[in-house]
Amino acid sequence: MPCLNVSIVLYKTPFEDVRRIVLALRGSRWVKHVYLIDNSPARNGQMDALPAVYVFNGRNLGYGAAHNIAIRKTLEENVPFHLVVNADVQLQADILEMLLHFMHKNSKIGLLVPKVFYPDGEIQYLCKLLPTPLDLWGRRFLPAAWMRKRMERFELRGSGYDKVMNVPYLSGCFMLFRAETLRQVGLFDERFFLYPEDVDMTRRIHRCYETVFYPEVSVIHAHGHGSYKSMKLLWVHIVNMCRYFNKWGWFWDKERRLFNRRCLDAYIPLKK
Repeated sequence: MPCLNVSIVLYKTPFEDVRRIVLALRGSRWVKHVYLIDNSPARNGQMDALPAVYVFNGRNLGYGAAHNIAIRKTLEENVPFHLVVNADVQLQADILEMLLHFMHKNSKIGLLVPKVFYPDGEIQYLCKLLPTPLDLWGRRFLPAAWMRKRMERFELRGSGYDKVMNVPYLSGCFMLFRAETLRQVGLFDERFFLYPEDVDMTRRIHRCYETVFYPEVSVIHAHGHGSYKSMKLLWVHIVNMCRYFNKWGWFWDKERRLFNRRCLDAYIPLKK
C-alpha cells in the first residue's frame, strides 16, 4: 500500500504538543516524512531533536502557504498521499493504515477526513455545506437561538455523522489528500492567510473528486476557536472570508446551490 507525507504548521506551538503528534505519526510504517513548517518569529531548536524535517520560515507566511511548502515536496518526491494535520490533534498510528486502505480502494476520493471529537468526547460537527455570508456572520454576530436551525442544517447534524458522506466543505484539522488530486486542482490558495483555505480547497476538489467523511476512525482535536478569543484573529477571519466571497460569489453562487442541494438530498432525511 502507498505511503504518505505529513505536514504540520507551527506558530509558537508548545513543543510537547508537537512532540506528541510527531511520535504518534512515527508509530505508523506508512509515514515517509513529517514536515514541521514553522511560521513562528523565533526558531525553536528543540524541534531538531524530533524525527521530522524542520523548516523555519522566519516569518508568518499563513496557514495554507506554509503547508504548500511541504506539499510541493510530496509532489516532487512522487509520494502518493499527503496528510495536513494540526499539532493539537491526538491520534493512534493505526488509523493511518485504515484511512490509506480505504482511500487506495476508492480512486474517486480526492480528500478524506475522519470523525473528530473534542477532548471531552463531544463530536465536532466539521462536515458542512458551502457557506453563505449569513451562515458565517450570523453564527458569529446574531443570537444563537435565531441561528440554531440554520446551523444544524449548515453542519449537517441531521445526517447523524454515522455514515460515509461526500461533503462539499470539510474543516481542515485533519485532511488526507491524494497527491494526484493536488496536481490537478492546485495547492492551497495563498491569498487566504488563515481560515477559509479548507473550504476553498474542499470545494475545488469536490468539483472533480469525492471529498469524503469517513466515520469508521476518529481523532481528538482541541480546537481553540482562536477568532472567538482574539480581536486580532477575528479581524483576520473577517478579512479572509471577504476574500473567499470575493472569489466565489457573495449572494449569487450557482455552484454553491448545486453542491449544497445535492448534499442535503443525499444525507438529510425529509421531514414527514
